Amino acid sequence: MTLFASSSGFWDLVDSSAQVRRLGSGFTFTEGPVWHPREHYLLFSDMPADVRRRWDASGVREVMRPSNKGNGMTYDADLNLVVCEHATSSLVRFRSDGQREVLASHFEGKELNSPNDVCMRSDGSFYFSDPWYGRMPVFGVERRRDLGWQGVFRVLPGGTPQLLVDRTLFDQPNGLCFSPDERILYVNDTVKALIRVFDVAADGSLSRGRLFAEGLKSDSEPGVPDGMKCDEQGNVWVTAPGGVWVLNPSGHHIGTVNVPELVANLAWGGADGHTLFMTASTSLYALTTRVGPRREPYMRAGASSRSSSPAAAPSRGSGLALDPGRCALIIQDMQNDVVMDGGAFASSGAPRHAAEQRVIENIRHLAEACRAKGVPVIHVWFVVEPGAPGLTLNAPLFQGLAQSGGLVRGTWGAAPVPGLEPAAGDFIVEKMRMSAWEGSKLETILKATGRDTIFNTGAWTNMSVEHTARTGADKGYTIFMPEDGCSTINAEWHNASIKFAVTNVATVTNVAALIEALK
Repeated sequence: MTLFASSSGFWDLVDSSAQVRRLGSGFTFTEGPVWHPREHYLLFSDMPADVRRRWDASGVREVMRPSNKGNGMTYDADLNLVVCEHATSSLVRFRSDGQREVLASHFEGKELNSPNDVCMRSDGSFYFSDPWYGRMPVFGVERRRDLGWQGVFRVLPGGTPQLLVDRTLFDQPNGLCFSPDERILYVNDTVKALIRVFDVAADGSLSRGRLFAEGLKSDSEPGVPDGMKCDEQGNVWVTAPGGVWVLNPSGHHIGTVNVPELVANLAWGGADGHTLFMTASTSLYALTTRVGPRREPYMRAGASSRSSSPAAAPSRGSGLALDPGRCALIIQDMQNDVVMDGGAFASSGAPRHAAEQRVIENIRHLAEACRAKGVPVIHVWFVVEPGAPGLTLNAPLFQGLAQSGGLVRGTWGAAPVPGLEPAAGDFIVEKMRMSAWEGSKLETILKATGRDTIFNTGAWTNMSVEHTARTGADKGYTIFMPEDGCSTINAEWHNASIKFAVTNVATVTNVAALIEALK
């Protein structure tokens, strides 16, 4: 049996009929999978063979030999490959021109053990584990250890490694991943067969370390905590006995993906981000899931061309700085009928895409940051009276709205979604057209508050949000559009709008970068 559920919630994440597929075999020991979001291929490591391989629709081929026994991999926001190298005890970055850059190799004058797994935070920093597997035979190069303990580190752009935890806390720290909002970091320990969780402060430091899950071991099935990823809903997927265990945000084991070989690591990819790739001993496997990954910084690069939008995903050190006194946040059409299950337009797929984008949570965080800096928050709602009097039916969109009976004043459908209710001091603008500008008091508010820079968020990306960006640009406003602060009915429509339209009238960025730019 491929899948086992210990809770019905598991079937919200993967179809009960889904099957684990073997994509390639004959390797030595596979590890470190990472999907390229723009060119659509998977890289994975084979440490004992000292080779890095690539999988795509045409099959598997080698791309680097020797590979310094590379293990865990990720990309930075510019899609440069970042690799944990066992043989060199280093965290390195390979730039597009082929240049190899060492990001971390020593701590307090002593050589690191062997960086094992790595993930990136939206501020541009890398978090990595440092067990000593890379100083053992087969998986690394046998040699003496300098540190004498195993830690978890963080390295900022241009900085040196910072130790984040007590030196004796972990026996062999291994897989690590952030929660979707980056407020929590999960780190597992292979030897102790457990996962610890930490709160992540605004400055990137860790606190309140505590046990998340334990007992991830079995005398009857192979598998230990190793690779680990968080999905877009906050569930933790971790290698464990039998294959991959799924733990809900409370740490309860809700299901298992059974794999024929011992799984060492995993990563989501595929054209829609819903293929879970699993590196397992001598093979590479895949499973189609209903849920996608936490949107890591590099994944956003697949949604828009950085060449056409230089500030597509600015991070700390990118130079983006904004004057809060000139900015305003628009939250458009985030109403129950538009993006919630049970709403008038739920059958369009909008609720699912909003959940995939985590758009409500992302906008909420941005709104909180804006209010703290004195940036006006403007809620723009599409509202009609019962029977939709005054709504012209000159376009299919307006005809469909009238027929649906949606967005009627005073109803649940016209109300703001939970979590995005107006706060004291916020502005409310009503409209009866796609664009937030048409027939509304939006520009009156902007001029009265002296604002010429707009953070454009909401639903739907390719309709109201895009129309508002186009008109705003024509009017002379500077528009910033956080790609993870808007949604539509599916990823294809969203990406098309971002890549082919919005990049011509706005700076495409992300919520974390805008929050950072206001500091």
